[in-house]
Amino acid sequence: MLDHNASHALNERMIDPASFISCVDALPRPVDLPRSRDRSTRNMLLNHLSDDDYDLLRPHIERVSLSVGTVLARAGEPIETICFLDGGLAGFLDVLGDGQRLVIGVIGREGVVGWPALMGNDRWPYDVEVRATCDAQRVPIAALLAATAVSPRLNTLLLRFAGIFAAQMGRTIVSNLIHSVERRTARWILLYHDRVERDEITMTHEELGNMLGVRRASITSALHVLEGENAIRGYRGRIIVRDRAALEAFAGDTYGFAEAEYRRLIG
Repeated sequence: MLDHNASHALNERMIDPASFISCVDALPRPVDLPRSRDRSTRNMLLNHLSDDDYDLLRPHIERVSLSVGTVLARAGEPIETICFLDGGLAGFLDVLGDGQRLVIGVIGREGVVGWPALMGNDRWPYDVEVRATCDAQRVPIAALLAATAVSPRLNTLLLRFAGIFAAQMGRTIVSNLIHSVERRTARWILLYHDRVERDEITMTHEELGNMLGVRRASITSALHVLEGENAIRGYRGRIIVRDRAALEAFAGDTYGFAEAEYRRLIG
């Protein structure tokens, strides 16, 4: 279970989302430019780039398939590549002193795994693991940084995403501190639902427990509450979203801030 000391330690390792968002918000907004060449990607950031900016990355892109459980990063290891996901999702996990691993955020095809390198960090601050099978566009970090040095538009777009992900992690902190297990469970189901893009989500009680830092019995109880609201239907190892609007209403302000920032800053 996530106790007070663990919450404090987690808070200290997080980026302050309010200050980071304000800095990123001051950047010039990326201009929508013509895009004509085939990209063979569903990644939303890559598809926001102009042809000229995408061509800076094109020679360095390696297309890879990622299965569930694939380790993309371990905390403390050098950041050598970044991944633009085409679907699915990757979970960011903070490893506490007692070995407890807590999911603090997720990224799907809306973003890029490796954003800390954009702010001068040459090592991964978190573990990153694939939670839903996907394809990805992998780029060496040296090539990406060289491209951002040439293109202010590319640099701005990626920094905006980093700020949005900081906002998602910030809401994780708030939710862990003040919101009920039931509302937090609704939030994590919504975050997965956004990214897997289907109503059936592969998710175990243990996985949800790791996200929330609570015991399995608490997850079982929370899912029963959400089923009572007709928002979901729970099965062994999977969850069916039955009423997205009801799930959002139940989650309340645990969900939606980072998503609104994405629409405002990126589109």
